[in-house]
Amino acid sequence: MSAYIAPVREIKFMLAEAGLDTIAALPGFEEATPDLVDSILEEAAKIAEETMAPMNRSGDIQGARLEDGVVHSPDGWPEAWNVLVDGGWIGLPFAPDHGGMGLPNLLNTAVHEMWQSANMAFALNATLVQGAAHALELFGSDAQKAEYLPKLVSGEWCGTMNITEPQAGSDMAAIRSRAVPEGDHYRISGQKIFISYGDHEMSENIVHLVLARTPDAPPGLKGLSLFVVLKVLEDGTRNDVHCVSLEHKLGIRGASTAVLSYGDNGGAVGTLVGELNRGVEYMFAMMNHARQAVGLQGLSIAERAYQQARSYARERVQGKPVGCSGPMPIVHHPDVRRMLMGMKARIEAMRGLIYTAAAAIDVAHAHTDEAARAKAHQLVELLTPMVKGWCTETGQSVASIGVQVHGGMGYIEETGAAQHLRDARITTIYEGTTAIQANDLLHRKVLRDGGRAISELLDDVMLSAEAMRTGSDASLRVVGGALKDAAGQASHVVAWLLAAAPNDARQPSAGAVPFLELMGIIVGGHCLAKSARAAATAQSELAEADPFLTAKPILARFYAEHVLPQTLALGAAIMFGGASVMALDEAQL
Repeated sequence: MSAYIAPVREIKFMLAEAGLDTIAALPGFEEATPDLVDSILEEAAKIAEETMAPMNRSGDIQGARLEDGVVHSPDGWPEAWNVLVDGGWIGLPFAPDHGGMGLPNLLNTAVHEMWQSANMAFALNATLVQGAAHALELFGSDAQKAEYLPKLVSGEWCGTMNITEPQAGSDMAAIRSRAVPEGDHYRISGQKIFISYGDHEMSENIVHLVLARTPDAPPGLKGLSLFVVLKVLEDGTRNDVHCVSLEHKLGIRGASTAVLSYGDNGGAVGTLVGELNRGVEYMFAMMNHARQAVGLQGLSIAERAYQQARSYARERVQGKPVGCSGPMPIVHHPDVRRMLMGMKARIEAMRGLIYTAAAAIDVAHAHTDEAARAKAHQLVELLTPMVKGWCTETGQSVASIGVQVHGGMGYIEETGAAQHLRDARITTIYEGTTAIQANDLLHRKVLRDGGRAISELLDDVMLSAEAMRTGSDASLRVVGGALKDAAGQASHVVAWLLAAAPNDARQPSAGAVPFLELMGIIVGGHCLAKSARAAATAQSELAEADPFLTAKPILARFYAEHVLPQTLALGAAIMFGGASVMALDEAQL
């Protein structure tokens, strides 16, 4: 497996494009000075390259293991976790009142991109801890915040989200775990599965956020409440929650994925978060945080797979490429170049989309103008399923192309290319499958408001596309034309969806995933195009060519010519292909 080199300049460029300077001027983010931002990025890159990345392959081979009731992480992982704790890294986006640094979510996203690229299985724990802290910050009582947030924000304690049960899967309405009131607390019983970092020895305690229902709760989603259950109680005794097994997984093997049993010995002690029967509402705050983070994993694993494929292609000599006089590295073969260009272009489109969404979260949280906050919140809601759904599907595709670049050696575990593909595979599944994200985009974000929000987004794309289409840069004119055609196709599709849904909701639903892909391609392409235009402007002010800047318009043109045309086929499948999806009888499948 090749070394990971954090793309710090690329990240800084995209942070600027996403408006970090503007966000740093918002109330609460005053500490995000350019010098501090640079220092944080450089140090985070160092941790990624020197601490996390060297454990990636060994962690995959060794895996998490359960021995005599104790879960052990791969060698070196507890020590690496202490590096994050000692540096206060978990607290980067949290308020100083809780021991955090008070820095923007956008900067936190950039840091976690590098960490997830370096070692996705290890860095997942930091994401979960931040998610648990975020949920308690929003909905916990004053007492819960005082007791748990300092420990979570510091990283001394870790956190999980406990939703899935064997009979429930993605159907939270089928959750059966029970919470019986007993004095000032509850006794929790039931079994939870697929709990990432559900048990381990990297921290002295774990804060489990558990969905369960009280005896008199209404059925379905409306009867679920959220509870805090500690692994270790205040008096130092073990709570009645135990890891009974670890899943043997395709990827992210170093991360413990636990089956947790609550209440084998009378019931685990838990305390209610917020109000009864509002657990799903509260948990979605953590889930939406997780969906943004998992979309980031799609970008991160793609970046890692691309770096490895590029390194291999530059070194591997095989055959005489077309137009060359003799054997040369395979990077000179046109098809290998096509694959690498496709990987790189999609990565930059994903980075643009994810950083745009991360910046909107900061604006929605901190802007002083209510209208600006509302507009940013609308954008976050609209982009979240694209971030989670499209970026993970694209990350998985890029990781697969990385194996292809290696040829037969990509199928051999020792090269490391296969691990990236195996690690990427979970991202389209956990925290809501691609279909769940697609249905969220279609039904809640498009049909529910009559297409208003998505039409506003497409209008913005159209304006940018027209400005580029009529500009002086030849590459950007091509980009603008292709982007305008794609946005126009999306507008036709939205109109069709709005008209078709009242008549037969199954046909639009059959096209939900293609619609998610169509919108991801367009919004990612829009971000890529804007960064290309910014790079061209910056290059025009320099006396000499900067390869970093001159590459961006070329990359955007590649995307316009190879990726954006896919939206025409996707649009046709959405509008005309729904009936055939449901045409076969179940027995004929």
